[in-house]
Amino acid sequence: MSSAADLAREYTGLDLGARQHFERLMSTWSLLADLCFADLLLYVPLDEFSLADAGGPPTPNGEAMLVRGLHFVVLGQMRPTTSQTLFGNDLVGEVVAGNDVPLVLEAWRQGTIVLGERALETEGEGEPTLARYQCIPVRFAGEVVGVLSRVWSPTAGRRAGGLERTYVRLFERLATMVTAGVYPFLTDEAVEDAPRVGDGVVVLDAERRVSFASPNAVNALHRMGIVSAIVGSTLAELGADSAAVTLAFERQLPVTEEIERRPDVIVLVRAIPLIDEGEVTGAAVLVRDVTDLRRRDRLLLSKDAAIREVHHRVKNNLQTISSLLRLQSRRLTEPAARIPLLEAERRVRAIALVHEILAREPGEQVPFDEIVPALVQLGRDASIGRSDVAVEVHGDVGEIVADVATPLAVVIAELLQNASEHAFGPLYGGVPTDAVELDVGHLPQVDLAFHHDEHELEVVVRDNGSGFPPGFDLDRSRSLGLSIVRDLVRSQLGGTISIENDGGAKVRLLVPLAAPIEAR
Repeated sequence: MSSAADLAREYTGLDLGARQHFERLMSTWSLLADLCFADLLLYVPLDEFSLADAGGPPTPNGEAMLVRGLHFVVLGQMRPTTSQTLFGNDLVGEVVAGNDVPLVLEAWRQGTIVLGERALETEGEGEPTLARYQCIPVRFAGEVVGVLSRVWSPTAGRRAGGLERTYVRLFERLATMVTAGVYPFLTDEAVEDAPRVGDGVVVLDAERRVSFASPNAVNALHRMGIVSAIVGSTLAELGADSAAVTLAFERQLPVTEEIERRPDVIVLVRAIPLIDEGEVTGAAVLVRDVTDLRRRDRLLLSKDAAIREVHHRVKNNLQTISSLLRLQSRRLTEPAARIPLLEAERRVRAIALVHEILAREPGEQVPFDEIVPALVQLGRDASIGRSDVAVEVHGDVGEIVADVATPLAVVIAELLQNASEHAFGPLYGGVPTDAVELDVGHLPQVDLAFHHDEHELEVVVRDNGSGFPPGFDLDRSRSLGLSIVRDLVRSQLGGTISIENDGGAKVRLLVPLAAPIEAR
């Protein structure tokens, strides 16, 4: 299904400013739906060329038919959380003729709020439901650009009481602001963890005194230590003075603020000014007790910091081990004894690279592409007797889970080291290095290629060297490096490995991006 922005661009003649006005309205209109206990539908007229594109009938010769009569597209739909909905299906994107929604058409033409009743066919119901409609013209830059339709049933929903009547009166004031082009505000946008009507509502008059406080709002104020009479007092007199209220009255714009009272109580406040003919006549203040939410946020931040510190210490310990192995290797005079220590040191460094990334960024996902250049350098550094091997990287890996990244880093470093060191010497093909260069006619090169989808990663390491000898069997290989690669791929990564000669040695890995637990 297309988004509201896509529908507005495709089917309407709205300019950018009007489209942004509707986006602001739909980012905050859950407040309106909850206050009026009703469904909200946003109708916007189609331009004269869009009916056929929206599914209208073509002419016999296939050309788009000119629009006869005004048509509307449903740009958005909002269901209330404070009452039941009358619409079980999604109407966004539906195109209707103006004559089929006469109240919407009348509100559009007159530019005033229109009330009426109509029978509404409800899905799964035998008889149509009598529905009431309140159609509110949406004005922007002095022009009516759409119609906001409130739809509810007088026989369904909540029983009307003092709270319900106050909420509906508050909605009427906001609806008047919509018609005047004042609401939504230019600064309106979706606010993370924003309080909703069900969290608590405080209504202030023009003197900033509380004229109404919902039960949930009273509970939030009580948690802040306010136990005196609330109605008739200002928030400052109650000891809960909020900069959000002051700024909302002064700037005529909504303001959100967190108020912390005592170390263990945090309340989120959103003050929305109520404006009539350019004057602030009061404010709707939504309050939400976010104490538990902020406590969880702090615990998560502490946990992330602790995890990063663990990875940082693991990285440092691995680097210490790497340094010890390197120092130990320098004390040995026999090359045959030094090489195993240097190879072990390289493998430890490959694992440390993963922990270095995890120490910088919290979470289980590792941006593996940041590790690849260091792995390539490890392969070059480990090359014995060759300094002219070119390594080229193709494709990308993206983010993978840490359980996959650690063994994969060791595997790639091992394959690059084997290719750089042995592909152009006597290990596999038994051909001297100079003869290989003369035969292939170009400098030695190793290619590292990545291909992946959302489920599987393919890694190919190939060189232009002498290749594997005839009858080479990976499962019977006595090479420690290849044995490590084979075992890591099959046991920890749950993948497969294959080798072949293709203008040189070629090793292909297929690794699930979410390795099975039993394989790990």
